[in-house]
Amino acid sequence: MTEAQRHLPMLEARDITLKFGGVTALSNISIDIGHQELVALIGPNGAGKSSLLNVLSGFYRPSEGSVRFEGKNIGRWPVHLVAQAGLARTFQGTHLLPHMSVLDNIMVGRYMHMKSSLTTAFFYYPFAHREELAHRAVAEEILSFLELEHLRHHPVGTLGYGMRKRVDLGRALAMEPRMLLLDEPMAGMNVEEKEDLARFILDIRESRQIPVVLVEHDMGVVMDIADRVIVLNFGRKIADASPAAVQQDQQVIAAYLGVHA
Repeated sequence: MTEAQRHLPMLEARDITLKFGGVTALSNISIDIGHQELVALIGPNGAGKSSLLNVLSGFYRPSEGSVRFEGKNIGRWPVHLVAQAGLARTFQGTHLLPHMSVLDNIMVGRYMHMKSSLTTAFFYYPFAHREELAHRAVAEEILSFLELEHLRHHPVGTLGYGMRKRVDLGRALAMEPRMLLLDEPMAGMNVEEKEDLARFILDIRESRQIPVVLVEHDMGVVMDIADRVIVLNFGRKIADASPAAVQQDQQVIAAYLGVHA
């Protein structure tokens, strides 16, 4: 990547409007996400945060507007092609496979990189065996990175909620994303679990050098780790600035932070 390319946004969403029948979930929203940026997306419940992530990741197609990722217009792409382009997304719920092990759940994230067919895998041809070993090595690296090695063979359904959220993050990392979209990854966690996950998110940004977009309600976490904060309210963007500037924004204070000037 040239220096000029590094200064261009990695993701550009322009004039995004999303309607469900007569309900407008998002209205004329434009955002940019830069290389290696950690951007927090905040707002009251129902503000449109998850809807915006769904548009960016291909789960929803915008009624109006465009989404460009690394110069490609992906706004009308099916979700699996968006994922292959490098956008990985987690959800508010974990959506894991509870009866499968931690390792196998993370291996699910490797599926899009696998070349072996069901037939070659079933008969365990040598190249299929080599490929499986290579993917398992990637999964083991992720287990180590997220400090989950001791749980590799545990069924996910037996784990506490905080650990399941960590496995969900590991599965997203297994996709080798170019950008990571995290929808309330710390919801339901205690203080210690939040601190651990915040550390992992910062480590992902630094070690893998990828941008992270984070939907989060814990303002302490947001103000500590985000480079920039985007605020939505009733489907509209009302602020896009540094954490310090957002804390002083009167419109944000009135709409979300709960202290009226």
